[in-house]
Amino acid sequence: MGSTKSERYFVFMNYDPEYERLRADRTTRGAYELDMYLSRKHDELLANTLEHGSYEKTISLVIVDGFAVEITEDQARVLRSASGVRVVEKNQELPS
Repeated sequence: MGSTKSERYFVFMNYDPEYERLRADRTTRGAYELDMYLSRKHDELLANTLEHGSYEKTISLVIVDGFAVEITEDQARVLRSASGVRVVEKNQELPS
């Protein structure tokens, strides 16, 4: 059984042609549509995979199709097996 302490994890998604199409549109509208698409896609993945209220998505990343989320080790394990997920990695704090 994993830890019940929430920590920040980064989740990176598999290749998505819609992401690539939207990312190629360098207009202001294209950037807005990409932001909305990724936010919705990442929110839906979390809502369909994890218990509501048990996680906190902190950011969707645009430069790569990914996001940061506060979850437990057990939830990270569940996300690793979710459809469309390529990598789930715990944030590594760099020593000062």
